[in-house]
Amino acid sequence: MKARFITLEGSEGAGKSSAMKTITETLDGWGISYITTREPGGEPTAEKMRDLLLYSDHLDAHTELLLMFASRNEHVVKVIRPALAAGQWVVSDRFVDASFAYQGGGRGVDNETLSFLERMTVGDTQPDLTLYLDVTPEVGLERAANRSEKDRIEKEQLAFFEAIQSAYQDRARNHPHRIKTIDANQGIDQVASQIKHVMQKFKEEHDE
Repeated sequence: MKARFITLEGSEGAGKSSAMKTITETLDGWGISYITTREPGGEPTAEKMRDLLLYSDHLDAHTELLLMFASRNEHVVKVIRPALAAGQWVVSDRFVDASFAYQGGGRGVDNETLSFLERMTVGDTQPDLTLYLDVTPEVGLERAANRSEKDRIEKEQLAFFEAIQSAYQDRARNHPHRIKTIDANQGIDQVASQIKHVMQKFKEEHDE
């Protein structure tokens, strides 16, 4: 199979770490060469921007937006495109859909601005498959609270995460062939089973 780009999306407490493990174990079983990465971050300069995004005392919504896309540009240019060109699959914990959810839904940035920045930084480097872990904010935030100290984003109010979920669901409805929704309110085993099913179907549709 040609190199493919897979992204994993979801709000706080959706279970992305466990989901990433299921994805990589599936690729290992297929004998696929791949790299895993994340956003914000995934590249040394982008990781510095991640620290600003997650741990600054306060960021204006437009500063957050521009930092996010600046970080993404470094990530795409220096990590994602070179890996795909070398024949490696790329699995990223979050990508551009997250900006439509967090900066769009959560911060209220309009889609026109987001689409412009997407064209400028991402261009044709679009995911082949996106697994969206859909979790209700109450469940997700309860899980996240038991995990670690809250970062700047996790300290937001419930309404912020409700807006994020709504934006993610809109993206999934608008891109049904790429974005596959996983019910992440279920237990780890049930979520893993859903992911394996989606991955197997993707392989069957794209095997060459």
